[in-house]
Amino acid sequence: MQLFYNSSINENSTSFVFDKEESKHIIKVLRKKDGDILFVTNGLGYLFKTAITLASDSKCNVSILSFEKIAPSPHPLHLAVAPTKMNDRYEWFLEKATEIGIQEITPIICDRSERKVINKERFEKIILTAMKQCNTCYLPKLNEAISFKDFIKQEHDGSLLIAHCEETDKKSLKSVLKKNTKTTLLIGPEGDFSEKEIETALANNYIAVTLGKTRLRTETAAVVACHSVAFFNE
Repeated sequence: MQLFYNSSINENSTSFVFDKEESKHIIKVLRKKDGDILFVTNGLGYLFKTAITLASDSKCNVSILSFEKIAPSPHPLHLAVAPTKMNDRYEWFLEKATEIGIQEITPIICDRSERKVINKERFEKIILTAMKQCNTCYLPKLNEAISFKDFIKQEHDGSLLIAHCEETDKKSLKSVLKKNTKTTLLIGPEGDFSEKEIETALANNYIAVTLGKTRLRTETAAVVACHSVAFFNE
């Protein structure tokens, strides 16, 4: 199944029109024609079965034949990950985490962060492409970049975890995960979290965890954590 995306449709919609870029891709590249079936999601869990009613490469019209609501994940994962020095590494994480299954991502700016600005629009395009590629109907939420200090002040329910490399008392990620429970996990920059940040997190009820015996890059740690949560809940 090839999946398309349209954020404006909902369960009350009967038809809609793809934008010019998507219309051109459908008609010129995929060579779809009137009557052909397309599957579309709005990124909110709905899967729509549609049929092309006007095969125009500038304005492809479809009518909605049926739809279903896909159940959301019973173990939502929110990763708060510091932006990497090289943008392509963070983009790789966004792509793979979306493929594996993640619900929310927050770029956090830490004491040792070398990159403090992100291109949110580009990141969102990467997440959207990955969502369509892996045929999932939920578009992960990408939040605005926020300082570590401000993120810690926010209220988050479920399991609160921080992964770091300091030689202190830490639990294995597997030992603290809980079935069908929301998890919020913090992962720091290339230079890791500062001691002060770790202390602040622990003071705010975060549990320190390790992702293994080897030292991982930021983006690798994030993907490992994402897969670990998905695998644990299978």
